[in-house]
Amino acid sequence: MEKGKAVFILNPSSGKELAESYSGQCVQVLEEMGYSVEVRATEKEGDATAFAREAAESGSALVVAMGGDGTVNEAINGLAEEEIRPDFALIPLGTVNDFARALSIPMDPEEAIRRLPEFVARPTDIGLAGGRYFMNVLAAGSLAEGVMDVPAGEKTRFGPLAYAAHGLQTLLADEGNRFTITHDRGKWTGQASLILVALTNSVGGFEKMNPDARTDDGLLHLTVIKRTKLPGFLKMSASLLLGKLEEEGAVEKIRTARVRIETDEPLACNIDGDEGGKTPIGIRVLHRHLRILAPEPTEGE
Repeated sequence: MEKGKAVFILNPSSGKELAESYSGQCVQVLEEMGYSVEVRATEKEGDATAFAREAAESGSALVVAMGGDGTVNEAINGLAEEEIRPDFALIPLGTVNDFARALSIPMDPEEAIRRLPEFVARPTDIGLAGGRYFMNVLAAGSLAEGVMDVPAGEKTRFGPLAYAAHGLQTLLADEGNRFTITHDRGKWTGQASLILVALTNSVGGFEKMNPDARTDDGLLHLTVIKRTKLPGFLKMSASLLLGKLEEEGAVEKIRTARVRIETDEPLACNIDGDEGGKTPIGIRVLHRHLRILAPEPTEGE
């Protein structure tokens, strides 16, 4: 049965430049699902946003993005403001792929493509920070600035370990920043090395960062990592692996639908792995704003 048009956006430089090797398989599966397929390959920053916006404006039924979190973020920014939004699917090819992890989409691109026909359209939250949309996390603080400096080659070679190594180097020299966080139930003020504002359970490849987070719960899950030195950081890391980060005294957890983050001096923010403006910044949830093709959620997911 004809389902309409699918616009397939691929980033040729993602996944150690393997995107084009999977494109034929993806097109074939989409055609077998009943879509007519248009392939759009990105060449520069912003292309995925433009392609996704054009797909929505032309009445396409589905947009598929193949690439890393940056490509997916761009595509979501192209869809988010449209009145009528196509369904969205993603094939993960990046370093971490947090959004795909949170939706239980297979990390293996071939398996993710093969299973597309069995996926269901799940209403999913996205966030709005300043004027930019995001699907996974906003980070602010010295640690976030250190992560933004990770060279692309290290990301490709070492994956999440590259982020961890640079984060540790930054932490050892960190003096912290003073934050004022205004949320639905009050205000938190203090020194912190890192503020994470997440929509999902998976942050930086750690799937137990927010073990109770759901992709459609209408909440921002804030993790405030207060200024701490190496011993405290190592203890915190162990708690993170066990899914017990909330029990750490050096960590503050906040759940809210809206938040405003202020600092004494403007501080760069990292949004879905890329630089995304500076503090002060207001952030809110757009509840169940996109329909994303993913495996049927299991109980408690």
